[in-house]
Amino acid sequence: MATSDLETSRETAILKDLRVAIVHYWFVTEGGGEKVVEALADIFPQADIFALVVNPERLPQSLRNRKLQASFLQKFPGSRRFHRHFLLFHPMALEQFDLSSYDLVISSESGPAKGVITSPKTCHVCYCHSPMRYLWDMHAEYRAAMNPAVRLIYSVASSWLRVWDLATASRVDFFVANSKFVATRIWKLYRRDSHVIHPPVDVSAGMVQSQPGEFYLCVGRLVDYKRIDLAVQACSRLRRRLKVVGSGPQLKQLRRIAGPTVEFSGIVSDENLRNSYAHCRALLHPGEEDFGIVPVEAQSFGRPVIAYGSGGALETVKGVWPEQPFIDEHTGIFFRDQTVESIEAAMMRFESLEQSLRPDYIAAHARQFDASRFASEMQVFLARSYRLFHEEKGDISYHKTGQDQST
Repeated sequence: MATSDLETSRETAILKDLRVAIVHYWFVTEGGGEKVVEALADIFPQADIFALVVNPERLPQSLRNRKLQASFLQKFPGSRRFHRHFLLFHPMALEQFDLSSYDLVISSESGPAKGVITSPKTCHVCYCHSPMRYLWDMHAEYRAAMNPAVRLIYSVASSWLRVWDLATASRVDFFVANSKFVATRIWKLYRRDSHVIHPPVDVSAGMVQSQPGEFYLCVGRLVDYKRIDLAVQACSRLRRRLKVVGSGPQLKQLRRIAGPTVEFSGIVSDENLRNSYAHCRALLHPGEEDFGIVPVEAQSFGRPVIAYGSGGALETVKGVWPEQPFIDEHTGIFFRDQTVESIEAAMMRFESLEQSLRPDYIAAHARQFDASRFASEMQVFLARSYRLFHEEKGDISYHKTGQDQST
């Protein structure tokens, strides 16, 4: 073991003796947030898990034998499907969790989670996927999509909830952001510094093909902000094959605007998704994501990404901009505007450079986001944060036994 590994092992040894709670907003879908909770649970096999609402059928397999407590919202009729409709009850539901016996609380924030109340002796670390978009930067879009009656209720509720959200930022001792993009939003909204640790991505399954496929690929929930409509329209106009993997409320609208070259696959198995990644021509990523696991997954198969040049894509894709010369260490193409014309131009430039892109290099680039890197970085950060939390309180005797054993 290298010296740095020994030092890390000594520093993180204290974590195994801590009483840990992991608070997630809800388990109703299987996405990036849930993968982070799984990774945190792997680090802390002793951790208890809390969530506002849990759909047992969507609970990750690795968490099904863990001690898990849902809030009183679980008893509300329809709460698993309409959990967002109970927005006014979220603060009360989070604050009723009794976390007084835990040494370390880790909240997983995208929906509300950081609003839990902890003991003065408890270190609270928030892993922030994103400040709640429906309260802040996407508030206008959510509001515009509602009928007048719901819009009025939502407007009143969101004004109050923004005050609560700002107040609960002070309950967090240390913030972790899943990207530099999210770190800037945490500072903008909460005026709090954060440490960036990218989320874990399974890059081990990548099958790098020497020859690209014949279709473009979109993967994700079919919701407005993903802007999959741009990819559908661009491929329909250019008569390029497009496979859309995923489901959501936009499906009917997307079918209406799709041409004959667009195929909707719905939700597919992991094996089918891997095959789609491996055999696609390139991934189309027209939305702005806080981090974006899908582009990393696609790159792990050696496939290029054509992405809107904003948000997390700027950290996960080594893209060439329209005015830049191409070098063979790029992993994709950026476009500047969320318009059909802009994505069409990016696709045409990609096709002119397609033979120059290096699948092996693209796959190697993706490996920097693997799950083992996340576990290592999180353990070091949590151990240091826990130590700093107690040192700032003047408590130098915390878990002294655990420290002695690590020396």
